[in-house]
Amino acid sequence: MYSHLQRAWKRPKDSYIRELMRKRVIVWRRQPTIVRIDKPTRIDRARRLGYKAKKGFVVVRVRVRRGGRRKPRPKMGSRQKRMGVSKYTPAKSIKLIAEERVAKKYPNLEVLSSYWVWEDGVSKWYEVILVDPSSPSIKSDKDVGWISGVRR
Repeated sequence: MYSHLQRAWKRPKDSYIRELMRKRVIVWRRQPTIVRIDKPTRIDRARRLGYKAKKGFVVVRVRVRRGGRRKPRPKMGSRQKRMGVSKYTPAKSIKLIAEERVAKKYPNLEVLSSYWVWEDGVSKWYEVILVDPSSPSIKSDKDVGWISGVRR
């Protein structure tokens, strides 16, 4: 099953994923930027990155605006020849910006990883996998127990 999902998500524009996500994105646009979800949209990708369907794991979908930064145009003072408004790109990737925003919203959880879900002309959506380091099920987990700082 996972190999089938992986193949479909490899080229989402050519598979059934395109129509499915087109309907979902209409709803997602009206939701807040950061939304906690019950199950990952791409279960195959989430599992490869360490997600498990048990207590202590949280999945959050985040929307980030596409493109470079929008730097405000200088309003006062003598203008410099190149105002530095266009082609003003951040040093961080959009994926990293999404992870940072989620980490700021959920300060008691640790970011495990994230993956791309969808994009349109304005936004990109990522799903971020978070782990609760104080949860007993995470502390006893052999794969992600290192997050809680417990040495085995």
